[in-house]
Amino acid sequence: MTMSEYELLVVLAEEMNMRKAAERLFVSQPALSQRLQSIEKNWGQPLFLRSQKGLSLTPVGEKVVQFAKEVLLREERVREEIQSLHSEVHGTLKIACASIVGQNWLPQVLKRFVKRYPHAKISLITGWSSEILKALYEDEVHIGIIRGRPDWKGKKIHLFKDPLYLVDQEIVKIDEIGKTDRPFIQFKSDSNYYQQIQEWWHQEFKAVPNRTIVVDQIETCKQMTFNGIGYAILPGITLSKQTEVISKIPLKNEHGQALYRDTWLLGYESSFKLRQVEAFVEVANEFLYDS
Repeated sequence: MTMSEYELLVVLAEEMNMRKAAERLFVSQPALSQRLQSIEKNWGQPLFLRSQKGLSLTPVGEKVVQFAKEVLLREERVREEIQSLHSEVHGTLKIACASIVGQNWLPQVLKRFVKRYPHAKISLITGWSSEILKALYEDEVHIGIIRGRPDWKGKKIHLFKDPLYLVDQEIVKIDEIGKTDRPFIQFKSDSNYYQQIQEWWHQEFKAVPNRTIVVDQIETCKQMTFNGIGYAILPGITLSKQTEVISKIPLKNEHGQALYRDTWLLGYESSFKLRQVEAFVEVANEFLYDS
């Protein structure tokens, strides 16, 4: 099998539809069908079952497609290693990033990166920290940017501390929370962040908020707070441009120390040897120093 045939099988397995797969591969549907028949003849067994609803993999097909994916991944890694031998940065930088960092910090770093290394490509996925770790474990990305205290055995670089604030249009002191009927606006987050807030709240008030509104996104939480609906606890990374319209009260622990969220850059040692990853780390460190 050629590399293009491996790609053909992977695309078919992803689309499970001859027409859509043909469009992705820029070939006609009859030509794709003929090439698939040739591949199946080579393996001696059908790899896909055809029906009016589309395609489905046979047990043999599942094994062959998995083999094709592994071959393509190995080829990509070899190409990246070859490219990393040269001073010019090529290849694709694959990043998985915590959503809040991907929305508020990473774009500024990537702007510098793409300007300095115009031949490099970027693949970015965002999500919760647990999803970032999963992408790293499954080798879907080169590096991950994660919040909190990651349980990671590979290489780990600390990027920055992000202080936490109680934010509101009316409340100006922490002790006013116990006297207000304004709702606490809370966004859904990973378990580490939720636990950190719960521990601080119990330490300060020994009781649950009088009223609570739960929203699914941090941006929704921020906009509701900025529009005076209630108060929220938000990371400083989200507040850099709008501090003049709200009260921003730093959260402190029982020892009077500021509460914050750590942000880390994670990856396997082999990934940090890639030229595009080395270049990203260099640009990120420069940006942090300039900030």
